[in-house]
Amino acid sequence: MVHTRLDGVLFSRMVYLGANLLSDNVRVVDGLNVFPVPDGDTGTNMNLTFSSGVEELTRKESPRITESAAALAKGLLMGARGNSGVILSQLFRGFSKSVNGKDEVNARQFADALKAGVDSAYQAVMKPVEGTILTVAREAAEMAVRAARTSDDIISVMEKTYEQAQTTLLRTPEMLPVLKEVGVVDSGGQGLLFIYEGFLRALRGEELSADRERSVPKMGQQELDKLISEQHNAQIHMKTEDITYGYCTEFMVHVAHSTEPNKKTFSEALFRSHLDTMGDSLLVVSDDEVVKVHIHAEHPGSVLQYAQQFGSLHRLKIENMREQHANILKAEESKGQAKPETAAQPVADLLPYGLIAVAAGEGIATILRSMGVHVVVEGGQTMNPSTEDFMKAVAGLNAQHIIILPNNSNIIMAAQQASELAEVPVSVIPTKSIPQGLAALISFRVDVEPEVNVQAMTKAIAQVKTGMVTHAVRDTQMGEVEIKEGDFIGMAEKEIVTAGPDLLACATTLLLGMVDEDSEIITIFLGEDATEDQAHALEKALSDPFPDVEVEIQAGGQPLYPFIFSVE
Repeated sequence: MVHTRLDGVLFSRMVYLGANLLSDNVRVVDGLNVFPVPDGDTGTNMNLTFSSGVEELTRKESPRITESAAALAKGLLMGARGNSGVILSQLFRGFSKSVNGKDEVNARQFADALKAGVDSAYQAVMKPVEGTILTVAREAAEMAVRAARTSDDIISVMEKTYEQAQTTLLRTPEMLPVLKEVGVVDSGGQGLLFIYEGFLRALRGEELSADRERSVPKMGQQELDKLISEQHNAQIHMKTEDITYGYCTEFMVHVAHSTEPNKKTFSEALFRSHLDTMGDSLLVVSDDEVVKVHIHAEHPGSVLQYAQQFGSLHRLKIENMREQHANILKAEESKGQAKPETAAQPVADLLPYGLIAVAAGEGIATILRSMGVHVVVEGGQTMNPSTEDFMKAVAGLNAQHIIILPNNSNIIMAAQQASELAEVPVSVIPTKSIPQGLAALISFRVDVEPEVNVQAMTKAIAQVKTGMVTHAVRDTQMGEVEIKEGDFIGMAEKEIVTAGPDLLACATTLLLGMVDEDSEIITIFLGEDATEDQAHALEKALSDPFPDVEVEIQAGGQPLYPFIFSVE
């Protein structure tokens, strides 16, 4: 078989098969996370991102490659989650621009499009690091260009591309010492390799199996959507303060096989029974492989953490119903008031600033709102918001200038991508933790120019130290610290400094190591799995060596991280 031309239909088949292989291997990619913490979500982010692209492509598939590639690129761009997802979206954004206006492409044009995607991805990354998905994509694309000089067969070019991606992936530990230390290859590069494998299989003639779905499974889907709509409509006439469970949470679980490690056997009855204790308006539809869930919950992070025990999560959507309900009531009240249809809103009616921050945990969200944040986007570790999530938050604010606080290093790129697409000026403060976000907010002033705020808020980030305690998901060795699966891990910024089976001992060691004579204020954010008694024990441990340090204890409610420490 030889393919000298690639049109939109064949390109779409390549994408669908690549998406299926990536989806089937999400846990493999997640398992390559360098840090043994429960946010090894590269595979999850890439899969959610690619699924968004596939969904858009399914709606707008065309015989012309320009239109199919554009649909994929749009879906990827809006659905991009995490650094790996943003890079993936840029790879195909550049590809789409390269094939723009073409009905089909030949081998050389296909290779050039892969190279254009790499160029776009490198431009999107502030400080590209070699030994990552970027390197795998670059060397693979360079091989594609060389192969296309001597062959008109796109299959042959893709074979060389895939082989080079494999070779480069195996070399990533030599390029990035931390990968070699832990004994893994780059997770993002591995995810891209699965996609490229799907491309090659499709070119060779392999078809999607009949039982595979490219989008939301159809089992009971219409009935489920109808029930969800009816539930939401019934709540319009409620009072906002009467909403007990504030977050509409929807997701799918691809149920793990019984042989897969660290996954529980799925029982719909037990699953439904447990979720019923975590919220209301519960709907569960399942078959042998996929479970679709809708629930109104007050702590969506806990719901997702429970569901993840049975398989990989897909198509997450979390919406703040209290905000939605308040907006509906406001719109209802304003009906009938005469407004000139074509009159533009005066700039004077706009807020000077709109503040958006990312957080997981109702306590932390409440603190952020009390400090002036207008929209809290649900997210953090294991739940990275997409570019579209930020776009919706920006669109919902009536402000002259928007400031976004990502509060997580893996969310910054999606926020920056949204800032480039937004129709109003948006500044992204590169906060990597909740303590950094709070420090930046303290420096914010509503009466100064955006440039002044950006400079002051960015500077404030360096004035706070962040510590976090979580648990290990696998055995590993990080520097001098030996870690066993299930141990608690203490991290100062991004460095693992201690680990052990006792939560309080681990947290105490971490905190005492972060505090010094210059420290003045320590804030302890209690997660879902920590108690006030434990926090007071930490406070007592600080009192003797650091009697002048002020300690504040806040109920953060964050999942997965029993303690977050802020040291100023």
